[in-house]
Amino acid sequence: MSENQETLGNNSAKTAAPPSTSSESLRSCRTKCLVCKNFYTDPKILPCLHTFCLGCVSGLEQFSVPRTQREVECGSGGSLDCSEPGASILCPVCDCEVHVPAAGAPGLTSNHLIQNEVLLESLKRPDYRLVCDLCNDGNAERRCHICSANLCDFCSKAHRRQRMTASHNTVALKELQGGTERMVKPIMCSAHHAEELRLFCETCDRLVCRDCCMVDHRDHNCDFIATVINKHGSFIRELLKQAQPHIGALQETLQKIGNTRQLVHERLRVITEEINSFTEDYIRALEKHRNRLLKELEELRVQKEDSLYLQQIQLEQVLADMKTGVDFTEHLLTSGSHAEILLTKCVVVNRLKQLNKVSYSTHPGEDDGIWFQPQERAGQCDGVEVFGIIVTKAVDPSKCVLQGEGLHVARQDEPSVFVLVCNDQSGQQMGRGGESIRVSIFNKKNKESSLKAMLQDNNDGTYRLTYTPRVAGSYVACVCVKGQHVQGSPFTITVTSKFRKHTGIFHCCTFCSSGGQKDVRCGCRGTMPGGYQGCGHGHKNHPGQSHWSCCGKLTENSECSGAINGNSYRSLVRTVAL
Repeated sequence: MSENQETLGNNSAKTAAPPSTSSESLRSCRTKCLVCKNFYTDPKILPCLHTFCLGCVSGLEQFSVPRTQREVECGSGGSLDCSEPGASILCPVCDCEVHVPAAGAPGLTSNHLIQNEVLLESLKRPDYRLVCDLCNDGNAERRCHICSANLCDFCSKAHRRQRMTASHNTVALKELQGGTERMVKPIMCSAHHAEELRLFCETCDRLVCRDCCMVDHRDHNCDFIATVINKHGSFIRELLKQAQPHIGALQETLQKIGNTRQLVHERLRVITEEINSFTEDYIRALEKHRNRLLKELEELRVQKEDSLYLQQIQLEQVLADMKTGVDFTEHLLTSGSHAEILLTKCVVVNRLKQLNKVSYSTHPGEDDGIWFQPQERAGQCDGVEVFGIIVTKAVDPSKCVLQGEGLHVARQDEPSVFVLVCNDQSGQQMGRGGESIRVSIFNKKNKESSLKAMLQDNNDGTYRLTYTPRVAGSYVACVCVKGQHVQGSPFTITVTSKFRKHTGIFHCCTFCSSGGQKDVRCGCRGTMPGGYQGCGHGHKNHPGQSHWSCCGKLTENSECSGAINGNSYRSLVRTVAL
């Protein structure tokens, strides 16, 4: 059993002690509790194989948890059924949950291996006093390894005089202070204090003494420790053999984790430098773009101020001339004699005529039409795309116009297109995009049935609007810019269900195609003199190229839009069999 205890003790010591190259320093670390930092006092082993003083374990905070049919190792080396709720503690080192036995902390397994090492370390202290194991009175000076007993001088002499122990050699305890030899102390039975635990009960899986075998373990399978240690020691060694490869694998994984952490730190450092470099370049680009915008704004200010100042000077001069002419004339008419008025009449009249012909604007030549649009792309600055532009003109919804065939005619299940051109107050195209545009197309009969229009910003002041009607009928379309209708909005769209074929002929003119008949007409509205109702080359309204007689369209492969001005198809030139 001592070998079993030694193996378990070494595992506990390896867990608790920090790495060291010296066995003395290692043993010194193993003999001190990790909680109180002092030499162990009645050390107890937790199920996680960490060892602490009994007092330290008892001082840990307990909590109650429901236990679900688990077995935990009890203090006597057996097992305890913990299906009932009980107290638990957490290991101070690994935070492993430890269920306290029914007997409390004293019921935990004692670490006798640590006790022996504590004894060896204690012998090095000059003030340490070891009591004789026989008389329990005198100071122990020698040790008998065969009996595993510490003896005082008197008991040591009596030990040699007895017949059974006369051949035992004793060693002075002082000689053991600098060595590594273990001082094995007998393990006594907790029920029979005078009996040493020399037997092992296979039935209960625990150490017992001779008296225990006679009383509580009478019919159990009990045998001496020396007989059963090989079987149990081999079992523990096999488990140890299975556990040892995990150490290498875990250490290798930890090394990989450490290497990965180092790679992560290095990568983070590189990314941090890239972010700082990018941010610095971006800030410099933004500052440069800001300075460029401020410079542009300053140029606009100078331009507008110079223009307004020049207009102000001109108007001030006109005002001064007007005041001079008005004041002079009023003074002449109110204070001058008839002869004086008639004498200066020509000069005054000529001057007033000149002043009345002076043209000037009643509105300032400039306005405060300056806007900053932060969402608009401003190109690149030092390789960085920046946003924000200054605009000096705003869109005027009343000056915006709609263009394209899709404004009034569309065909079912085919896309139709029209274009919105945004202009400013002067009617000039904006030349940029980004305006707030709303388009709605709904059926006249069923206003809840609407068409979805796709809006494409061309970034030049024009917007392409595409819609695909699914049902034939009449639709109303509204196009608003900044919440206001544009020119022609709302307008009606007629959606036809079939392709309308041309009913006329594609000809050069009615004169040629009809053989000179006077009563035929053409969809181009062309006329000729001499009573001809149709078109002819070079005459009024002739398109100058071939066209359809039914609708006047110039494209041969096109859809017919019908006769113009409600003209009857009966009088139009048609394709006839010659």
